[in-house]
Amino acid sequence: MWRGLLVLALFDAGGELLARAGVPVPGPVLGMGALLAFLMLRERVSGLDAAADFLLRHLALFFVPATVGAIALIPSLRHTLVPIGVALVASTLIGLVIAAVVFQLVAKDRA
Repeated sequence: MWRGLLVLALFDAGGELLARAGVPVPGPVLGMGALLAFLMLRERVSGLDAAADFLLRHLALFFVPATVGAIALIPSLRHTLVPIGVALVASTLIGLVIAAVVFQLVAKDRA
């Protein structure tokens, strides 16, 4: 697992370096793209499965800092809370409708 975490960290750091060097794409996106290309060339990286499973099992913990930060900013964002709330509800509903339509289309093709 540690080797897999090291591989993920190296690709993340490489993406960040490229982004800071002037590439107009976020570092994590560059790192994930490079990891995808690397994995397409290699069949397997030992430990990467275990590292990915570990990170996915603990994914909820990664949202804690963002939630705390958002709650800390509520006083300064008080005038924009209604538009943000409307956007969140609307985008969630749109996502649910699109997912339902896609599910129905896929289910119809499989039947």
